[in-house]
Amino acid sequence: MEDRKSIGFFGCRNVGKSSLVNAVTNQEMSVVSNIKGTTTDAVKKSMEILPLGKVLIIDTPGFDDNGELGRKRVEATKKILRNCDIAVLVTEAGRNLNSIEENLILIFKDRDIPFLIVKNKSDKILKRVQNNDKEIYTSAINKTGIEELKKAIGEFLKDNSKTKKLIGDLIKENDIVVLVTPIDNSAPKDRLILPQQLSIRDIIDGHGIVVVTRETELEETLKSLGRKPVLVITDSQVFNKVSKIVPEDIYLTSFSILMARYKGFLEPSVKGAKTLDLLKDGSKILISEGCTHHRQCYDIGTVKLPNWIRKYTGKNFEFDWTSGNDFAEKIENYDLVIHCGGCMLNSNEMQYRLNLTIQKNIPFTNYGIVIAYINGILEKSLNFLAL
Repeated sequence: MEDRKSIGFFGCRNVGKSSLVNAVTNQEMSVVSNIKGTTTDAVKKSMEILPLGKVLIIDTPGFDDNGELGRKRVEATKKILRNCDIAVLVTEAGRNLNSIEENLILIFKDRDIPFLIVKNKSDKILKRVQNNDKEIYTSAINKTGIEELKKAIGEFLKDNSKTKKLIGDLIKENDIVVLVTPIDNSAPKDRLILPQQLSIRDIIDGHGIVVVTRETELEETLKSLGRKPVLVITDSQVFNKVSKIVPEDIYLTSFSILMARYKGFLEPSVKGAKTLDLLKDGSKILISEGCTHHRQCYDIGTVKLPNWIRKYTGKNFEFDWTSGNDFAEKIENYDLVIHCGGCMLNSNEMQYRLNLTIQKNIPFTNYGIVIAYINGILEKSLNFLAL
């Protein structure tokens, strides 16, 4: 997932969250009715909203939902908070915040999530009582206050924005970068995976020259270039093969390592990979993927990686797997967490997962870093930081 800023709309049932989301997006994104609990699952929409730019809008179920199913919806909504850059608390004009809304604010503060309070249904009141500058009065019905809300969200985005580059900040104009992209049974049909797409765009934006090839054609590709590339970026699965082809005077790294840098967990992941040598027979390792996909017979997470680790250590470990939004809450049961590159998760979610492991003193690393380490090329794959 491209790191669009995530804007979550939270609140109790029937305060007009979905109507407000539809007004902000100018689309019928969510189903609206007067019946409490119409929104039963989070509704997400990636889009560009002027003047906000690229964002992910999230409409959530009511935080006061009740019953067994309602409690499950509330727990699912709490997970949404892990992804949010900004929280919009939607309440009703003409009344004070209730205990549930006050609790939501405490959660926002505890998780350090910037938030706005929106007093919706302002068309139904005669007089506004503005308690603080975080409160914005809107009417989703009359479309009043919508531009003011978008402007306020935009200010939060501007104040909390960080310019990040996958690789573009390390290369110079006209530098040649070679991308090695294996095409096998696990490769997505008719497209490149997201880290490859992001790398291509980042190199182009940095006025570099990008060359894409498979590992089977890499040697011939390097020979055919008029001058040597400054960097080769490879898929982790063929790290060992590619490292034997790329000359020592050309920097080499992987998409997974670049993603660890981009998402902000490169340093702890390098330390985490080295703990493999300290694990004992029977240690428990969690392998976690950010996306959910159909498993292939030679799947990297469930087949290749465990086999490579067993071969390297000569030990038998107990492996568990999670994918998508699932992540082990009882993280203390594990001796090591190995995560994918996290391209389908935003930086907030990845930081949340990393922090869980830090709190429990559990080593954390990712696919590409582990693969580089067990092949003895981790230090070589980190030399690109000197670019």
